[in-house]
Amino acid sequence: MPIWLIVYAIVALIVKFSSGSPVHFKHERAGKNAKEFMFMKFRTMRDGEGSDAERTTRVGRFLRSTSLDELPQLWHVLSGKMSLVGPRPLPTKYLPRYSPFQARRHEVRPGITGWAQINGRNAISWEKKFELDVWYVDNRSLLLDIKIIFLTFAKVFRRKDINHSNVDTMPEFMGS
Repeated sequence: MPIWLIVYAIVALIVKFSSGSPVHFKHERAGKNAKEFMFMKFRTMRDGEGSDAERTTRVGRFLRSTSLDELPQLWHVLSGKMSLVGPRPLPTKYLPRYSPFQARRHEVRPGITGWAQINGRNAISWEKKFELDVWYVDNRSLLLDIKIIFLTFAKVFRRKDINHSNVDTMPEFMGS
C-alpha cells in the first residue's frame, strides 16, 4: 500500500474527529482549457459566520502549514484532471475576470504545486502569481518540473510563504 494512502487515511480520521463531516472541502475549479471539475482538499475551516482566520481550526492551520490539506488532489492527478506541477486551479467564477494573458494559465493542466507556489505561494500578489503561471506555461519541461517538486518539498518543510500578509487565505481575485 502506498505511504500516501496511509497518511491520507490518518489525516481523514483527524479531520473527522476534530471537525466532523464532511472531511473534504469541494469546490468547482477550472482546469486545462478552462474545463470545470470538482476540486477536493481536506476541510480546514468550520462552517458558519466569521472571517476565514476565525473559522480555520487548529488542525486546519497545521494541515495548511504542512500542505497535508492538499493530499486529496492526488486523486485528481491519477484521474488526469490535474498534474503534479502546473498553475494552481482557481474557482470557475474567476474565468470572466482574466485578461487574455492571465487566461493562458489554462493552456496546461493545473497542478498541486507550481512555479508561483515556489516563488511566493500566497505571499505574492495575484498579478505576480499570474505572471509566474504564464512563465511556467511558456517554459515547462521535465527538468523544470523536477526542480519545482524539489523546491516545493523545501518550502513545505520550512513552512515558508504560506500566507498572504498574515491572513489564512488569499483575497478574492476581482480582475486586473
